Amino acid sequence: MTEQEKSYAQLLYQPADAKLTADREVTVRKLQAYNQLDPLDAAAKDRAIRGLFGNAGQNCTVQQPLFCTYGYNVTVGDNFFLNVNGKLMDSGKITIGDNVFIAPNVCIITEEHAMDIEQRRAGLEYARPVTIGSDVWIATGVLVLPGVTIGDGCVIGAGSVVAKDIPPHSLAVGNPCRVIRRLG
Repeated sequence: MTEQEKSYAQLLYQPADAKLTADREVTVRKLQAYNQLDPLDAAAKDRAIRGLFGNAGQNCTVQQPLFCTYGYNVTVGDNFFLNVNGKLMDSGKITIGDNVFIAPNVCIITEEHAMDIEQRRAGLEYARPVTIGSDVWIATGVLVLPGVTIGDGCVIGAGSVVAKDIPPHSLAVGNPCRVIRRLG
């Protein structure tokens, strides 16, 4: 089993693996080019995102600057909007539905270091996928932690730290993020 296969299987893996390191270096170059594009050249930005993400639906807007770990582990649906300073830490899969709006300074994280000291010293980590449903708004400064699912129709309040799944059609806020009421 390759280190990448281990990461997809949510097993301890070595991110310093030669293939994963090479993949991250390619992504760094793609991000450098993307972040230097004319912010008003929508066609060039669209081509670049399609060359970076694993899949991008129609009407996909990603503001600069953007950071991601690999890019190819990110899938976004139609009518996707990611505002400035988006961070997609995609050692694991990040799957985002249609009609999702993400505000500035949001970080979606799939990586987590080992709890065991020796494993951590060895540089081992886990990757847990993040899934965000359709018709979701994630407000400014939210952190979405590894392994979380946010259901369809949710609103996540500014500054929230989403550490657990959020059921569909919920308004959720806080640190830790919790549901405060049902929507619709």
